[in-house]
Amino acid sequence: MPPTLASVVRNSSLHLTVLAGADHLERPVRWVHTSELDDPTPFLEGGELLLTTGIKLGRTAAQLQAYVHRLADAGVVGLGLGVGLSHTEVPQPLVDAAAQRGLPLLRVPEPTPFIAISKVVSAALAAEQYEAVTTSFEAQEELTRAALGKDGTTAVVRRLAARLGGWAALYDGSGALSVVAPDWAARRAGRLAAEVDRLRRRPAPSSAALQGRSPGIDTADEDYVVVQSLGADRRARGFLAVGTEDRITPTERYVLNAAVALLTLTLERSRELRQAEERMGAALLRMVLAGEVATARQVAVGLFGGLPEGTIRVLVAGAGPSADAAEALAELADRAEQAGSRVGEKLLVAREEGAHGPRLMVLALDHGAVHRACLGVVEEHEGLSLGASAPAALEEAGTAHAQAERALAVALRGGRRSVDHEEVGAGSLLPLLGEDAVTAFAEGLLRPLREHDRTARGDLVASLRAWLSRHGQWDAAAADLGVHRHTLRYRMRRVEELLGRSLDDTDVRMELWLALRSGEE
Repeated sequence: MPPTLASVVRNSSLHLTVLAGADHLERPVRWVHTSELDDPTPFLEGGELLLTTGIKLGRTAAQLQAYVHRLADAGVVGLGLGVGLSHTEVPQPLVDAAAQRGLPLLRVPEPTPFIAISKVVSAALAAEQYEAVTTSFEAQEELTRAALGKDGTTAVVRRLAARLGGWAALYDGSGALSVVAPDWAARRAGRLAAEVDRLRRRPAPSSAALQGRSPGIDTADEDYVVVQSLGADRRARGFLAVGTEDRITPTERYVLNAAVALLTLTLERSRELRQAEERMGAALLRMVLAGEVATARQVAVGLFGGLPEGTIRVLVAGAGPSADAAEALAELADRAEQAGSRVGEKLLVAREEGAHGPRLMVLALDHGAVHRACLGVVEEHEGLSLGASAPAALEEAGTAHAQAERALAVALRGGRRSVDHEEVGAGSLLPLLGEDAVTAFAEGLLRPLREHDRTARGDLVASLRAWLSRHGQWDAAAADLGVHRHTLRYRMRRVEELLGRSLDDTDVRMELWLALRSGEE
């Protein structure tokens, strides 16, 4: 702790006397400054004990009062007046003004040099800094031993909470609470979900400080809370929150920074391990997709404890070839692994560079925790889409992969977040085709009919649509249009003339129907 006015006054070698502001002696002294100016405030920063002999102090009560006001407004914590030179005693109006503003006023006797006061405060400040450095080194050693121990990150969080005399909590990259200490703080840490989510959307490292009823803390607790994201490459791997009764001191800040560095290093090392495991998992996934399930099972037992058992789905996520897309897919992979780890659900993940940008393949249980996590990430990232296969057995993963790719193609072309294979199979052929290509084809094919309808009688486009929808049945189509069947026959002959194609040709009918439907999509 920094020295206070009380500790300075208690030093018997200084022989100081408190004349005013005795109730404010616990104020910390950040420095000692000597000045004979009537307005020294331009040279002050706040937190100083100001010493003066009063050479240029005014003699009137108004002047002395104005002088005290200037010092108090500048954040001076105390005023010491040396007697024996300009003043034989401290002027009473100065005492009254200091008492009015609550500014501690000290009488400095003539035998006490100002330099002696400065030395006392400087020695105390040096001792404080030494204690801070020593405590920081001790804490760093303690936290490092904890990080290298069996419990790893859990031990670091517990030691940090004990060092700060408060509580600490660790969240994973998705914002889920993973470790909290002491146990009673779980409820408080759980209330920070919104603040953690805000930090998750910002580049790491970043932090936020909250006090009491600040946004993000729905509680009457008056904890001072600091939330810090953990990550070395702009993407948060986790989050650390600490709560203390008072604002953390500079020494406690050193301790917190040491914990942040250790946890970040631990998470980054875990990430490297996960990346190695992901490369092995990607190789296994490709073996499964190639139909080598039996071999993949044998290999997976030693590496991952086995493959997913039960009904699975293959998920394929993709977006445009941008940096944001790559980061979004990386987050999707992390969140999928975290979701699987929390519930013990096995999965296989592989990244690849597709013809239209990066892709991520995930093989996981049908609508399990991993599947739900992937859907959640896709909803959060604009431009990211997910295609899901139909439920399948592991031995059918190759077919499921092809289904997921087709579903993703539909999602990307339609600007949708996710599409299941069941939607593709039950829907239209049109979403599977490029929108621009279909539009251009339809406009070119139907242009002669539309130009005719704008300038002449006989609604050829509507008549063609009705006739094709009735599979060439003249009476039914004529009834839909409200015209005689001979009128409809005339219109269809006119269609053939304008298009230069025969409506007896099945391929021509299919192309015309596709062109008409594209305008309805």
